[in-house]
Amino acid sequence: MIRTFEGITPVIGASTFIDETAVVIGNVTIGEDSSVWPATVIRGDVNRITIGDRTSIQDGSVLHVNHDDEHNPGGDPLSIGSNVTVGHKVMLHGCSVNDRCLIGMSTTILDKAVVESNTIIGAGSLVSPGKVLESGYLYVGTPARQVRKLTEDELAYLDLAAEYYVQLKTKHRV
Repeated sequence: MIRTFEGITPVIGASTFIDETAVVIGNVTIGEDSSVWPATVIRGDVNRITIGDRTSIQDGSVLHVNHDDEHNPGGDPLSIGSNVTVGHKVMLHGCSVNDRCLIGMSTTILDKAVVESNTIIGAGSLVSPGKVLESGYLYVGTPARQVRKLTEDELAYLDLAAEYYVQLKTKHRV
């Protein structure tokens, strides 16, 4: 379901797949060839959410933001780049995830955290508010900690995972 909030309607790329059980509300922009899978909520009601091209938001994920006030000028929008695979039941709140990342299932990334490009976060991890995850590494744990540099195969897999979900969403759109 795509829903307008306070006169703002989500902008969805023409080639993007939104499952009929997902809810996308308000100030949300989703690029081309992306996918939003069953039972996902993307709620841009008090700030903006931007999702790039060829990005997959898996089943049961929740994406939200923080509002602008005197204690948090500008609030915390949510930004997700292109070629990002967001696993099942992930919670992203007022953070930035750059291009070519894989966010493992049941991970939580909190306000003002930044995940630099070419990063993998293992399943069940917690990224604390304001933490910056350096490009090219695997992070795991609660709180998430840098474990090791990604291999060339893992870096290549970031594009393969994104492409897989582009192909899968095309089958679902039929």
